[in-house]
Amino acid sequence: MKEKIYVHVADDHKILIEGIIAVINTDENIETIGYSLTGKEVIDWINNKDNKADVLILDITMPVLDGIEVLTYFQQRNIKQKVIILSSYDDVKIVQEMLSLGCSGYITKNNAGEHIIEGIKAVHRGEQYFSSDLHKDLINILSGHKVIEEGEMPEEKLLEELTERELKVLRLISKEYNTTEIADKLNLATSTVKTYRKSLLKKLKVKNVVGLVMYAMKHKII
Repeated sequence: MKEKIYVHVADDHKILIEGIIAVINTDENIETIGYSLTGKEVIDWINNKDNKADVLILDITMPVLDGIEVLTYFQQRNIKQKVIILSSYDDVKIVQEMLSLGCSGYITKNNAGEHIIEGIKAVHRGEQYFSSDLHKDLINILSGHKVIEEGEMPEEKLLEELTERELKVLRLISKEYNTTEIADKLNLATSTVKTYRKSLLKKLKVKNVVGLVMYAMKHKII
């Protein structure tokens, strides 16, 4: 039996919360445990000793305290809560600010239905996650301005260790194909594609899809 993932949802529109919960309920391994309509309610919730949520879905624009103030509160008190921002804003500068405040994922509301379950699972595993509409801008920003820490960007010789199939998967990932689309394109099972993805992350010593795409760009694989 897979480990259950518990999620708390915070947004000032109850109808949106109900929609998110409805999507989450389609996956038997994820369960919502309450919701908050204001940033103040989120603070009260996080300080509740009975809080057992693994992932917090958090809107930026909320009354009393907004999402930025909530993340700042977490950061100042060293509260280790995994957070996915769910927002109508798609400005990459806002995404960067949220990342600097400690969030692990960012999904635009227009893409919530498509990405929320995959995002929750990725963030629960300790990965970063962004909805597909943000990938291109994020990659452009990161490739131009991010300082790569030692060990994060692999040496060029590691390219030689990739199999032809791994290279094909890497190219498709870099072109923003999702797991299902890659499986269809290469006539593979989705589980096999996930295995290739994990292998690529391990071989190339990067942490997430952004790292894979940056590697592909650097070595002119795409």
